[in-house]
Amino acid sequence: MPKSAPHDRPARNTVLRSYAGEIHANPADVYAAIKRRLTPPDPEVSGFTADDDQRLLIVQGGWWYRGEYRVLPADGGSRIEHELVNVAQAAHWAGPIAGRKSIQQSAHVFGRLLTELAAELED
Repeated sequence: MPKSAPHDRPARNTVLRSYAGEIHANPADVYAAIKRRLTPPDPEVSGFTADDDQRLLIVQGGWWYRGEYRVLPADGGSRIEHELVNVAQAAHWAGPIAGRKSIQQSAHVFGRLLTELAAELED
């Protein structure tokens, strides 16, 4: 049975970074494109949940990392929101230390995602 990320965040969590951006494309198309990119090749290895009704994607890996992506309708297109969350339950303080490289690169990675989606989907 595939391992899935829990829909709700664990009781102990800290949002480390939060990003948002808009592109001129249909929200259903944007959600589908992000889902294609994030769905792991082997769902047994990584926690992944796709809530198609809410256009919410959750990627949870390792002991501290959780990434949440939401696609919302926006005037003339879609708003993409991303939160990088420390969900370490034990040694919560160590999550940002262990994930410092991911945290440092997160703005660039999100910006690249928006650029690629825009190139692929914009009207």
